[in-house]
Amino acid sequence: MIGIYIGNTIGRRGGSADLSPTSPLWYGYELDEANSSPDVTRIAGAGKMAYHASLPVQSLMKGCIINDSGAVQYYLDPTDWSKKADGSASVLDGTDGQVMVEIPKFYHKIENPSSGVYRHKISLFPISGFTEIPKFYASPSEAQIQRSTLKLSSVRSLDADYRGGANNAALDAAINTDLGKPATSISLTNYRTYARNRGTKWNVLPYRQIMLIYDLFIIEFATLNSQKAVSGVLTIDGYKQGGLGNGVTTADGTEWGNFSGYNPFITCGASDTLANGSGEVSVVKTDFGGSGVNRTFTVPRFRGLENLFGHIWEWHDGASVYHQTAVEGGLHKFYTCDDPANFADGTAVNYDFRADLPLSGWIKDVTHDAKGIIIPKTVGANDVTNFCDYCYTPADAGGYWVALLRGGAASHGSTAGFVDLNTSCTASFADSSIGARLCYIP
Repeated sequence: MIGIYIGNTIGRRGGSADLSPTSPLWYGYELDEANSSPDVTRIAGAGKMAYHASLPVQSLMKGCIINDSGAVQYYLDPTDWSKKADGSASVLDGTDGQVMVEIPKFYHKIENPSSGVYRHKISLFPISGFTEIPKFYASPSEAQIQRSTLKLSSVRSLDADYRGGANNAALDAAINTDLGKPATSISLTNYRTYARNRGTKWNVLPYRQIMLIYDLFIIEFATLNSQKAVSGVLTIDGYKQGGLGNGVTTADGTEWGNFSGYNPFITCGASDTLANGSGEVSVVKTDFGGSGVNRTFTVPRFRGLENLFGHIWEWHDGASVYHQTAVEGGLHKFYTCDDPANFADGTAVNYDFRADLPLSGWIKDVTHDAKGIIIPKTVGANDVTNFCDYCYTPADAGGYWVALLRGGAASHGSTAGFVDLNTSCTASFADSSIGARLCYIP
């Protein structure tokens, strides 16, 4: 595997930032809907652009091992996950606990100073008007399942007890083995149960949390386009540039179907050589295109989190869509729930209405929800403008509830991305190309 590394931290732009909590220590980006470019403008408190360049929130994202009670057993070496932070050997096979990425507590605010202009701000300090985002943990890869306990898991193991895909033991010695891969062919309803089998605070990664991660990506790279080419070069002012690359989105659909029946084919942890960093790692899949025809894919990584789009679709909990009948108005109503204890399928009870989704198309503008929940609002863009991602909303008005799929799959090319959404499947649906990500919310 060949990795391109674009770093875990970033140098400051000249001088040293004032770290006093009384200073306007926030940073973020400004998005103007009148501009079709996916690139956004970096902003910060007065005189604090150096603070932006230091990326204080993102720099606190770090790999760790936590037990089922949520206690951190140890942090991982920021540049080598085969080691603990103290330099001794780490154990990532589940023996010591779950491999997770810690997203620190921070504070978040969205402003709309003028028509079509939105400012997303974050800070490590409780500035007036900002909302606290509690610390949470996300699995660095799409989740596996410990088959003997039916617990949703985040480990690095080739053991049959964590066999992924559809759990096909007959393939254990084959080139398209399910060993070491994420689990798929499971409904959101069952994924939720398997997460809670680990404890009441374990979840399928909620939609709000993945959108907060997306916001951290946008702030760091100043682009909405998650598939923008990777660049290992900082700007003259010391900022990150580029994006996460195409990721595992370049597979030919027919080849993928023939190779693994649309089951996942990237091993969990394929980009772990980048540890807490961001970038991409090349992975060669033998015979993916047929006997003797190998294919190379790039596994993207953002601050320790890999395959945040592409490869397989991901279920996200805490969000539901109700497709109204024509009599009801024929709209597509997007709901979210803030309390994981109330996550449920096919109901508006304990859920809050957020916005109406547009019909299918390339996402142009979004609803900038005060909670940091980004929701498609209008379509009409393409793969190089605005959000560069696609929203799949069925045109039928059937009067039914669906769960939320996000990220796109390996054969989806440029339509895939952080906000590539699919609202056509009920929570009871299962498919070989659909998985989930584990989350712990203290």
